[in-house]
Amino acid sequence: MALTRIEVGDQVFLSDGGEEVGAVREVRRKTLQIVVFIENAGDHVISGEAIKAVHAGKVVLDPARLDPEVLHALRHAHDAEDPNR
Repeated sequence: MALTRIEVGDQVFLSDGGEEVGAVREVRRKTLQIVVFIENAGDHVISGEAIKAVHAGKVVLDPARLDPEVLHALRHAHDAEDPNR
């Protein structure tokens, strides 16, 4: 199970090789969830079934399995850095 390889501080991505959109703040192994800090949106709980891959300190999520609100927050994580987004 990919959750066993996730550590607090791992970076979160929507695609492999894409831009970092968050960081793991907590790993809830008993409930198969992670808590991800999303810039400009705070902490969000993400189900283990939405995790596509874990490698080299990176967690890649499956956008199709994310709650629409969380997906929106992830896609807009860097809006404050670039007002043209």
